[in-house]
Amino acid sequence: MLEHKGKIAAGLLGVLLLNYFIAVYWSFEPAVFNVKQHAQQQANEKNQKLVVGYVTTSTLIEVANTLLDKPGGYLSNDMMPPSVMMDNIPAWEYGALEMTRDLALSMRKDFSRSQSQSTEHAALKKAQPQFNISSTAWAWPSAESEYKKGIDFLIQYRDGIADETVNSSQFYARADNLREWLKESEKRLGSLSQRLSASVGQDRINTDLAGDSAAQQATYSPKQSQIKTSWWQIDDVFYEARGASWALLHFLKAAEFDFSDVLEKKNAKISLQQIIRELEATQDTVWSPMILNGSGFGVGANHSLVMANYISRANAALIELSELLSQG
Repeated sequence: MLEHKGKIAAGLLGVLLLNYFIAVYWSFEPAVFNVKQHAQQQANEKNQKLVVGYVTTSTLIEVANTLLDKPGGYLSNDMMPPSVMMDNIPAWEYGALEMTRDLALSMRKDFSRSQSQSTEHAALKKAQPQFNISSTAWAWPSAESEYKKGIDFLIQYRDGIADETVNSSQFYARADNLREWLKESEKRLGSLSQRLSASVGQDRINTDLAGDSAAQQATYSPKQSQIKTSWWQIDDVFYEARGASWALLHFLKAAEFDFSDVLEKKNAKISLQQIIRELEATQDTVWSPMILNGSGFGVGANHSLVMANYISRANAALIELSELLSQG
């Protein structure tokens, strides 16, 4: 009897250890890839030219594919162990997914259209909504199946802009188009910066209506409030910021290539390169086995505040870049 119980205990221990090592392997974040080399490889395989917009579209496709094809696949909607017990990589996936959604929307309403009165591209019109399904959807239709459909439509669009005989598929590298997308990225980074900074708790003054004496809001808000990220969510916010920064880093590198002439004309390329450098710093290796949450100037480290510093600087540089692009 004791021997039988010992075998059961050893079996359970083996299963737990196996799940643990699988979870560790699946927790490795995807590495940064070279956007130009990847796009060139895709173009060579399909015997296509690296036309304007090819790198940006290929990068969007590869970032979306990475969500599905990295070790363990897409984990946010898994209902079985070990992924159901993991939260860092699902948070990373959500951050990258949000940036993917923003660029897919900009591709649909800005980059592929010449003017506001122009028609939407058929493939992008179908691709963009596919990425909007809940990130945790696991039943039919699942998040993975919908994202895969979106990727397939993006590939159709990329094939169209690379085909010289298809005039209905275009990518317009203009300053106003780029600026519209950057404004959305500013909002994402600004929100992440605030949430990361709230890891230690902050007393914030309400500035919602600042700068407009006639401004109004629907309901009353206190003039000052205490904002603090829950202890249980600190690591989730950190990894969401890591995922968002990882995706945006690649998108900006692609924009540097496709919008090169526009950036040169506006003397804004160095500003974009500085943003890229700040985002690269967000991808440095985390050597600690857990995300530490020391006080602002305390003895222990606070990884959230370090991340908030890089993201805030990148966001400030994004705002400056947007202003440069708006100038004649």
